[in-house]
Amino acid sequence: MRERLALYLDLIRWNRPAGWLLLLWPSLAALWVAADGWPGWHLLAVFVLGTVLMRSAGCCINDVADREFDRHVKRTAERPVTRGAVSVREALLVGALLALAAFGLVLTTNPATIVWSFAGLAVTLIYPYAKRYVSMPQAVLGVAFSFGIPLAFVAVGGASLTWQDINLQTLNDVVPMQAWGLMLFNLFWVLAYDTEYAMVDRDDDLRIGMKTSAITLGRHDVSAIMAFYAVYLCGWYGLLASEKLGGAWTFALCLAALQAVWHFLLILDRSRDGCFRAFRLNHWLGGTVFAGIAVSYALR
Repeated sequence: MRERLALYLDLIRWNRPAGWLLLLWPSLAALWVAADGWPGWHLLAVFVLGTVLMRSAGCCINDVADREFDRHVKRTAERPVTRGAVSVREALLVGALLALAAFGLVLTTNPATIVWSFAGLAVTLIYPYAKRYVSMPQAVLGVAFSFGIPLAFVAVGGASLTWQDINLQTLNDVVPMQAWGLMLFNLFWVLAYDTEYAMVDRDDDLRIGMKTSAITLGRHDVSAIMAFYAVYLCGWYGLLASEKLGGAWTFALCLAALQAVWHFLLILDRSRDGCFRAFRLNHWLGGTVFAGIAVSYALR
């Protein structure tokens, strides 16, 4: 039993928390903006636990979908499903249980959040297969990894809605344009760090015919990544200007920009180690942005 548990923990990347932190920081930042400050312990717990559970479920789905490709990639050849230590059926069962647990948390919020959560689940299921057909599947991942932003606004703004109130109009109204804007610009951050990630496997992906942004961008990959970082940070700064967050927010964005410059130095020679390190350090950049928002609301 202990051996199976160790395999399941490896399956969901338990020892690599950077993945769920990349999901968590923008969701929490949106939660603070939507609530105009502290959102309360209940919503905080729902989003933290839900993020960990859904990212873990996504790993199960991704490994099943990519099992034939992963065996040809150095970095992924030893994943539990790929090497046959965990069966496809087991992996899907673990993923389903984790997704159900996350849905149980969503059920404690409000009807609008419950309905919108199915859209987030759909994107999660679509992404693993996008790499076969989309030249920049990182954009699809960007939607999946940014969907916590509109959900945060729905969780706060839809608190007074009942099932009788739910229709297409109310579901649309409960997500303000600010939420969609934050989601759009956050997508560019995902493009930045996941292109760094794709640069690690570029040689293997070219050999097996996988589509990635690193391959599509070619020799413009580094400059594109820096442009993605700039669009993300400038976009969030512009969208939150009306919140009057003050100096702490500006200072946090400057720190985030300096981290982006550090990543530029890491990926400049396109080495596997440098690109992978830049990717893994991105959760600090996202954490800095969230901290600037949380501190600014606390000081207002």
